[in-house]
Amino acid sequence: MTTGQHPTAEPGLGPEDEERLPSLAEQMADQLGGWRGLVESSIPVVVFVIANVVGELRPAVIASVAVALLIAGLRLAQRRPVRHAVNGLFGVAVGAAIAWRTGNERDFYLPGILYGIGYGLVLLLSAAVRQPLVGWIWSVLVAKGRSEWRDDPRLVRTFTQLTVLWGVVWLAKVGVQAGLYLAHQDTALGVARLALGYPPYALLLLITVWAVRRVTRETAPRPLPGA
Repeated sequence: MTTGQHPTAEPGLGPEDEERLPSLAEQMADQLGGWRGLVESSIPVVVFVIANVVGELRPAVIASVAVALLIAGLRLAQRRPVRHAVNGLFGVAVGAAIAWRTGNERDFYLPGILYGIGYGLVLLLSAAVRQPLVGWIWSVLVAKGRSEWRDDPRLVRTFTQLTVLWGVVWLAKVGVQAGLYLAHQDTALGVARLALGYPPYALLLLITVWAVRRVTRETAPRPLPGA
């Protein structure tokens, strides 16, 4: 926060916590893992796509898993956060195991497609029952576990709308991948996995942080004249 700026209220935070609230850029960097996290999480999939195009399935599976293990090991050795690396390794390992067992390269992407469908449906269901998942995630990641936003109708409405947006976008991008999967477009499916991965996620994060901050600024109590 720069000099001269007034702190704005955030859902679930009192005035004593506002100075410690991460900035928009810090929040996005933490969720995306920074540029390094973006690149590292994409490398195993890129390796699989390229190795599978120029070679065979099993060498591609081995190469992608080896690269994912190497990235996780380097992060651990450098004492850097390994959350994103471990998540990426788990996703690659599960997809690789299925593809190895079936002998079908497109099955490498099947766990991600099924996870995306489930995640999108859970988002829409949470909005339908007025327990918007985006609001609860905000409580955990930003508001230090507090959920006072539930007492503010404007914030409940905002988080509900954001949750619907997340769900629709998630199902749309997974729908594209599912269509390519069913059409046996294996290379195109790999390209879609990369193109529809972090870019939509980053955009949704930006919209979410902007929308919540806008509402909390508008609902923040105004200082009394002469105070």
